[in-house]
Amino acid sequence: MADGLRAGTPEHPTGHVIRDSSLGLVPETLPAILDLQGAIWHHASVGPAIMEMLRLRNARTVNCVFCKSVRYDIARADGLTEEKVSQIDDGYATSRLSEREKLVLAFADLYLHTPDRVDPALAEKLRHEFTTEEIAHMAIGLTTFHALSRCAVSLGGMPESLPVMEQSVPV
Repeated sequence: MADGLRAGTPEHPTGHVIRDSSLGLVPETLPAILDLQGAIWHHASVGPAIMEMLRLRNARTVNCVFCKSVRYDIARADGLTEEKVSQIDDGYATSRLSEREKLVLAFADLYLHTPDRVDPALAEKLRHEFTTEEIAHMAIGLTTFHALSRCAVSLGGMPESLPVMEQSVPV
């Protein structure tokens, strides 16, 4: 998409990460988006660190500069370190991440790339490690992260790169 066709960002920044993104160009949708984000993060049955791993794996998949740079405060408080974040790449299967964390990333890849072709062995491992509620929560989180990052990438307004920055979970 040519830069001239991108939507960009609102004319007047507010200091709020989501409101100042291209999503802020349609402010009437923001309350529902923010409510969904809050529910995902504040009621994550798998915990914020796992949700952040899913979000970051999606960010790499979509190549969202902003999403790759953000670290949410509650995920860090839940134990997600930069050392773990550095392993959320294509070599995660042979990384030092725990088997549970590797399984979370395998779930993200399955969900984002081939949701119609679930490997029976992976499905069994997921059902053994996670409850159906946890699997559903991870899927809803990924759906939301994927939609919002794709929107941000396609509508533009992001710089080429950003430093790692901690953000509070949107309320």
